[in-house]
Amino acid sequence: MWQDFGPTIYLMASRRDGTLHLGVTSDLLQRKHLHLEDLVPGFTRE
Repeated sequence: MWQDFGPTIYLMASRRDGTLHLGVTSDLLQRKHLHLEDLVPGFTRE
């Protein structure tokens, strides 16, 4: 299944022509949720 994938490199944009976020995760859907909901302190919350 898709959840069995190893580390994945991702690139997300905050909005059109916005800030780009580059990272590595083993759970891309969870990481997307964390970015969208601002659940983790750091740069994406500012």
